[in-house]
Amino acid sequence: MDVKKILKHVDHTLLKQTATWEDIKQICDDGIKYGCASVCIPQTYVNHAAHYVAEQQHYGFGQLPICTVIGFPNGYTPSGIKCMEAESAVADGATEIDMVINLGWVKEGQYDKILQEINSVKISCHGNILKVIIETCLLTDEEKIKLCEVVSNSHADYIKTSTGFAGGGATREDVAHNDQLYCIVHFIKTFRKDCLFFFGKMS
Repeated sequence: MDVKKILKHVDHTLLKQTATWEDIKQICDDGIKYGCASVCIPQTYVNHAAHYVAEQQHYGFGQLPICTVIGFPNGYTPSGIKCMEAESAVADGATEIDMVINLGWVKEGQYDKILQEINSVKISCHGNILKVIIETCLLTDEEKIKLCEVVSNSHADYIKTSTGFAGGGATREDVAHNDQLYCIVHFIKTFRKDCLFFFGKMS
């Protein structure tokens, strides 16, 4: 497969705690240059990055969506705060939101709460893309399958495997569950970091 076609589906990501604006600017430049699906950056830098990318477009460079994370990386932020984070990010110029689910609710089997939270956050995205991170390295196979069902039945747009902060990412075994999942799964390794993700586009 052509590398450029692959990169169109890759979120070029920098979420390390020590990231500076110069680091973020480089990520944006790379994302524009390689035609990535988006740049995923800390919310603190969303407004600055949105203006910077818009300025690059003015000078003839390509479009680049700005993505950020909420409830990150642990997922146990209260639902109302996650909604506020999404509202703030969109107001600052983000067009894609990656939310982390409440893993405690998963372990308790409270899937209705997870579905309700996802849909509430989606409303706060005001029509922008919402991706749901389920942190597969902390889940049983049964939980992975159930969460794919939950996210597929929600108003979210995509499902993602991991934050990269919990000790693991997607595995080939995760992808092998393909036939049982309620979403289409793709296995992608980013070109900038050694972190594996899979994405599923909801129908």
